[in-house]
Amino acid sequence: MTMNIEIFARNLDLNDRIREYVHKKVSKLDRLINDVEETRVDLAYVKSARNAADRQVAQITLRGRGFILRVEERSDDLFAAIDEAVDKMQRQISRYKGKHYRGRGDGTPASAVAAVIAPPEEEAEEEEMPIIARRKTFTLAPMDEMEAIEQMKLLGHENFFVFYNANTNAINVLYRRRDGTYGLIEPKIG
Repeated sequence: MTMNIEIFARNLDLNDRIREYVHKKVSKLDRLINDVEETRVDLAYVKSARNAADRQVAQITLRGRGFILRVEERSDDLFAAIDEAVDKMQRQISRYKGKHYRGRGDGTPASAVAAVIAPPEEEAEEEEMPIIARRKTFTLAPMDEMEAIEQMKLLGHENFFVFYNANTNAINVLYRRRDGTYGLIEPKIG
């Protein structure tokens, strides 16, 4: 199956040489993992980066049924950033396959369990309305707390991760505390 790769560029010109290079490198990931529904490559030039060696950014996101894998690499050369991102994604895929392809304790795969989407929360009105700069919608796959920690690490989320807890049948928020441990928020409707 040929991988469909979407390439997005920000603050740089996307020429045929870069496009061909990305397709050549990222299409190799197709051999490592099945059921990839979306492959997105974001390339950017960040002029305001503190270090000149971090101005070229390559981010790769693989989205499939029951998983999202994302890596980001920075370099002074765009092609080096792409190479480093592909290498890092290969390590992410092998780590993901090693931990998640063994299945669940009851033998039911994560893709077979129905996902629940959180309803949008109503916001309180104030005199000065805040501006919502970005909205994200995503499907919550049922998982336990240890899987949520692993998914949080795989996605590179440093502060928090929202997930559907399969043990409690509720939406939870996992967050990293200042001392390096994790906290779990279990909301209840009042």
